[in-house]
Amino acid sequence: MKMSAKDLAAFLNAKIDGDPDVEVSHPSKIEEAMPGSVSFLGNPKYEAFAYTTKASILVVAEDFKPQQEVTATLLRVPNVYQSLGTLLSHFERNGKPFGISSLASIDPTAVLKDKVAISAFTIIEKNCKIGSGTVIYGNVYIGHDVEIGENVTLFPGVKIYAGCSIGNDVTIHANTVIGSDGFGFVMENGKFKKIPQLGNVVIEENVDIGSNCSVDRATMGSTIIRKGCKLDNLIQVAHNVEIGENTVIASQVGIAGSAKIGARCMIGGQVGITGHIYIPDGTQIQAQSGVMSVKEQANQKLFGSPAIGYNEYLRSYAIFKNLPDLENRIRKIEKSVEENKHNV
Repeated sequence: MKMSAKDLAAFLNAKIDGDPDVEVSHPSKIEEAMPGSVSFLGNPKYEAFAYTTKASILVVAEDFKPQQEVTATLLRVPNVYQSLGTLLSHFERNGKPFGISSLASIDPTAVLKDKVAISAFTIIEKNCKIGSGTVIYGNVYIGHDVEIGENVTLFPGVKIYAGCSIGNDVTIHANTVIGSDGFGFVMENGKFKKIPQLGNVVIEENVDIGSNCSVDRATMGSTIIRKGCKLDNLIQVAHNVEIGENTVIASQVGIAGSAKIGARCMIGGQVGITGHIYIPDGTQIQAQSGVMSVKEQANQKLFGSPAIGYNEYLRSYAIFKNLPDLENRIRKIEKSVEENKHNV
């Protein structure tokens, strides 16, 4: 889909500096842009590319003053990065599927609201409810009695098991599984016996989940991801976990069963969190930390394995990284003390 500078200016509430009729069909990075694309200048470090870019349209700040000739048509906006987000969202929507493929398998009892798009080879089981504007890519599986809100995007290969609930404006990327069984077993006569997992997963509104994640259903009750959470790729969320509002979690994090994570937490990559603990609101956990216990104190910073206070860890690290040298110094002191004993 092509848009003129005049169309984009109205869309972004921008002022035009150049040809209002020039057209673009896609966004590009400023250093790689070709004719027919729109790019942006948000960081002054990249200003040199503004004079060499081949982009047809360049989004810049209102107060941008070129030091050389710029061939691109300029769209002047109050906030470049906000405008970029709006622009990319527009092009993303235009690239999404439209309508319902004849190759999708949809149970007659499923209820689909208006403007739902479903691609080929998707399976939707009985009694599902899917909200308006939701987009479902190919090879998605949605089990029976699943409820999906409005403007949800499910990318290829997503699997949502029976009885789970997805709120409005949620995005789930490829091959993520929502509602698989929790890791529940009991030893009986020397063998592990499976404990039925009868709960579900509840994902509230405005949540983003990356690719290849697993969010397990609760044994009883619900595994809950609260509104505004952002999960990276390759994350394991175990049964009965609850993640608080607007918490962000980086890749390869593992959260064990029944852990409760507060609101606005920031969890770095490869963090391991043991089960049945509560992590207070605003906690920041450094990458590769192992969290076994936490003080009941909001806005703390943790580091290490097992994790301790961030500043405490740095002070400790300054010591234990020098332990070999300290050992040598102690041995020399001990040797000197022994020699002095013999000389007395």
